[in-house]
Amino acid sequence: MASHVVGYPRMGPTRELKFALESFWHGNSTAKDLQKVGADLRSSIWKQMAAPGIKYIPSNTFSYYDQVLDATVMLGAVPARYGWSGGEIWFDVYFSMARGPPLHYTVPELGPDVNFSYASRKAVTEYKEAQQLGVDTVPVLIGPVSYLLLSKPAKGVETTFSPLSLLGKILPIYKEVVSELKAAGASWIQFDEPTLVLDLDSHQLQACTEAYSELESCLSGVNVLVQTYFADVPAEAYEVLTSLKGVTGFGFDLVSGIKTLDLIKGGFPTGKYLFAGVVDGRNIWANDLAETLSTLHALESIVGKDKVVVSTSCSLLHTPVDLVNETELDEEIKSWLAFASQKVVEVNALAKALAGQKDEAFFSANAAAQASRKSSPRVTNEAVQKAAAALRGSDHRRATTVSARLGAQQMKLNLPVIPTTVIGSFPQTEELKRVHSEYKDKKISEEEFVKAIKEEINKVVKLQEELDMDVLVHGELERNDVVEYFGEQLSGFAFTINGWVQSYGSHCVKPSIIYGDVSRPKPMTVLWSTMAQSMTARPVKGMLTGPVTILNWSFVRNDQPRLETCYQIALAIKDEVGDLEKAGINVIQIDEAALREGLPLRKSEQSFYLNWAVHSFRITNCGAKDTTQIHTHMYSHFNDIIHSIIDMDADVITIENSRYDEKPLSVIHKGVEFGTGIGPSVYDIHSFIIPSAEEIADRITKMLATNILWFNPEFVLKTCKHTGVKLALKIFIAAAELLRTELAHAKKEKYE
Repeated sequence: MASHVVGYPRMGPTRELKFALESFWHGNSTAKDLQKVGADLRSSIWKQMAAPGIKYIPSNTFSYYDQVLDATVMLGAVPARYGWSGGEIWFDVYFSMARGPPLHYTVPELGPDVNFSYASRKAVTEYKEAQQLGVDTVPVLIGPVSYLLLSKPAKGVETTFSPLSLLGKILPIYKEVVSELKAAGASWIQFDEPTLVLDLDSHQLQACTEAYSELESCLSGVNVLVQTYFADVPAEAYEVLTSLKGVTGFGFDLVSGIKTLDLIKGGFPTGKYLFAGVVDGRNIWANDLAETLSTLHALESIVGKDKVVVSTSCSLLHTPVDLVNETELDEEIKSWLAFASQKVVEVNALAKALAGQKDEAFFSANAAAQASRKSSPRVTNEAVQKAAAALRGSDHRRATTVSARLGAQQMKLNLPVIPTTVIGSFPQTEELKRVHSEYKDKKISEEEFVKAIKEEINKVVKLQEELDMDVLVHGELERNDVVEYFGEQLSGFAFTINGWVQSYGSHCVKPSIIYGDVSRPKPMTVLWSTMAQSMTARPVKGMLTGPVTILNWSFVRNDQPRLETCYQIALAIKDEVGDLEKAGINVIQIDEAALREGLPLRKSEQSFYLNWAVHSFRITNCGAKDTTQIHTHMYSHFNDIIHSIIDMDADVITIENSRYDEKPLSVIHKGVEFGTGIGPSVYDIHSFIIPSAEEIADRITKMLATNILWFNPEFVLKTCKHTGVKLALKIFIAAAELLRTELAHAKKEKYE
């Protein structure tokens, strides 16, 4: 019986690591305290996998921040600005390297002069740690090729520099690590090479061959697994991968990468192990065990009876820890789900069944849950299905062009040159958080809750008026989360208590669960938007989360294409836009912060995704009047998808820009026709250094034509300290006034 888990969540069932990290960062606990929490979590994880009989248990997948950062530390690739002078890397340097933009992994910064050295023996230490607990593990290393392909040129290094050219410099360190692991008793070592699912060129694939050829001699005497995940492996990469010297087994994602099955059927190296990733590591639905067992039997007939290892499709890091902790979840819906702990049991059950030890009771219960999900009336709404199906074949664009609409909107709104606004949410005071908690626990009435929120909205509106903001927001003070708030008011959604997943560092998210057809029983935001609008003569933005972002930030049903679910959400948001319009809201922001997050890894699949994602956004506002101004907010780089952004047909787009040194705007400077209003974000609201009004004005003058320019800070204000918001916005408004004055003088001189 052979079973394997690629990786496991590290935060703990109740986010123990998150709280330990933040306590340490705030100076409330010691490094020893933090290390104790880490050791306890690792012990618990290993024992939890060992108990049901998982054969190949991973070690070195635990991290205090992220595994790529751990690999950087192992290689001693510390940028000079962190002041490391050699020796062991402690928490001060480690966490300094982790600080910065909220990225899912800390991108290594490399250059031709980097001096690599074996600076962290974490992989060996944790292997020995598990060994002392009586658990034999498979140490996991980020593979050398993927490490370099996930890197970027360091500051001051030519952008054309290829980190892959450093392969020869890091392989000696990998050899040292392997030698120490072998000496410690490791019988298997797992190299994660997820970049092999990308569109790699022949030079990059050749680097993979060279890397493992160079490692072959030191890998002698130990079994080697090369693990891929998140997508299909291209045919060229599959051929290279399965031809690698010194490799014993190959791990594939057979959930997201179902086409890889055809490659395996077309040929698999004799005598090698197939680690079949058949249990989904990225979603929370219970596996259809009968169907999966059939797939495993088919694979067994191809690669050999004892050569199939049942595995997860990727690390379980992307799922919540344990369904047992969900005491308030509907029992029927709960029976359809499997979190990390349950997925370990599924892997083990499938492995036993493949070995002829099928647990009939467990399989029967699973079959009953699968049947329940397929037949449950709460999953299917025929009216919603019909409405979504009717969307196909239509473009769903507003009747007039952006330029025509902007003219009509200006007549309606009468905004100044370079109008000012903020992205949306304001920070919530401790008192307001208490109100939310008491309302959720039913300790205060709905009337009391609305009264408290109204008072806070009034403060936010008055502050913006005092600062002379042009287009106001109500602050989203009634909301707990930008997705959960809407999900709670839409059909087809369920929610967890402890369904937390690590996003980056100590930051965790609790995705909603979309289990059925989505519809909107009643208006969701009209009360709050109209309440704010009644407090001021200035326009107040209606604030909505877009359908693609709701989709990408949720656990989505897997019994229909994602685009079908997205269209259903889009129709619900469309109804909300219509009600906001009827209520007198003339500016409506529909955020698509996560548009890029759903972009497939393979270029050949990206246009299909972008087409339906952009279409979904247009559906939300295709019925809006010309005088209604539609805003959207975008995160991340978008230069390579700029034409899709334009195709969204929004009136105003606000983007992250300051953190990327104005790079997102470079494509517009290069002549891409961009007729919408654009807010390129003049500074990062989270920055410890608030730029002066003059600095902000100078940045903005370098950007775009003033007739389409909006002035906004980079992020929502919700995560900022309450005390710093007013000062930051005051300087921000002063910069707008300064720039308007300069433009007025320039215009006057032109006509004199």
